[in-house]
Amino acid sequence: MKKIAKTNVARLLDKAQIPYQLIAYEVDENDLGAGHIADILGEDINQVFKTLVLRGAQTGHFVCVIPGAEEVDLKKAAKISGNKKVDLIPMKELLPTTGYIRGGCSPIGMKKPFPTFIHESCILYDYIFVSAGVRGLQLKINPSALVKYVGAKECDLVLDK
Repeated sequence: MKKIAKTNVARLLDKAQIPYQLIAYEVDENDLGAGHIADILGEDINQVFKTLVLRGAQTGHFVCVIPGAEEVDLKKAAKISGNKKVDLIPMKELLPTTGYIRGGCSPIGMKKPFPTFIHESCILYDYIFVSAGVRGLQLKINPSALVKYVGAKECDLVLDK
C-alpha cells in the first residue's frame, strides 16, 4: 500500500491534534459527485458531505457543508447566514477564493476563514467524510471535531423532499 501524501488539511488537523483518517480513492474526472465517492468508498451517501461556497449580498462568502445526496436550499442558506439573497459562487471563482478546485474543496484550510454552516444531520454519525483538499482524497473525521475546529454552526440547509 502506497503512502498517502499529507495535504494542508491534514497538517492543520495534526497541528490541532484532531484525529482523522485520509482515505484515497480513484478520481473519475467525469463524475466528481459525492454519490460516486460514496459508491467507491462503500459508504453511506449521507455521511459523505460536500463543501459548497456561496456568496451573500450582505455578508459576502460563506461555506455550506451538506450531505452528498442533498441540494442546498438557497433560501435557508440566506436566512441562516444573514442575507436576503445568496448564490453559489461561479466555478471560476472557487480556486482564487478558497485555494481549492472543484471536487477537492474542503471546509478546512481555505485561503481565509469564512463563516461555515454544516447540515445538522452530521451529528447523527460517529464519522463523516469531507474532501481532504485534493481530488482523490477524503477525510474521515468525527463531525463534532470538525464543527468545533472550523467554528461551524449546525443547521438545516437542504431542500425539503
